[in-house]
Amino acid sequence: MKKATFAAGCFWGVEEVFRKIPGVILTRVGYTGGKISDPSYEKVCTNKTGHAEAIEVEFDPKQITYEKLLDIFWSAHDPTTLNRQGPDTGTQYRSVIFYHSPEQKAAALKSKQELEKSAGFNASIVTEISPATEFYPAEEYHQKYYQKKGKM
Repeated sequence: MKKATFAAGCFWGVEEVFRKIPGVILTRVGYTGGKISDPSYEKVCTNKTGHAEAIEVEFDPKQITYEKLLDIFWSAHDPTTLNRQGPDTGTQYRSVIFYHSPEQKAAALKSKQELEKSAGFNASIVTEISPATEFYPAEEYHQKYYQKKGKM
C-alpha cells in the first residue's frame, strides 16, 4: 500500500470523493502542513496554526495509480482560488498536494504543469506542492462525515 495526502478545501467532501474510488483502501481526514503539534478543529479554524484540512489516502498502486489520484484531486475542487473553496475561507482550506516521495513530487509537478498548459481554467493554479509533514487525524466526528450523515 502507498499513501497520498491532499488538501482541497473542507475535508468532508474531499474524503467522500476519494472514499468511493476503487483501489482506495482507507481514507482519513485531518490536519497537516502547520506549525503546532496535535491541533484541534477549533485551533485550525482560528487560521493561526498553519494547518490545512487534508485527507490521507491509503491506496493499492496495483489497482489505481498516483497519477489517477492526482486527476481526481484536480477535478474535486477549484485549484485557482487562494485559501478558499466555495463559501469556506482561510488558509486551512488551501489547495495542496503533500508528496511522500520524490516520485510523487515529480508526478505532482508534471500534472500541475499539464493542467496549466491545458488552459482549463480562467485563472492561475495556486495549488502548493509541498513535502508531507506529520498528519494529525481529525476528531472522530469528522471521519467519514457524509457517510455518517447520509449526504452526497
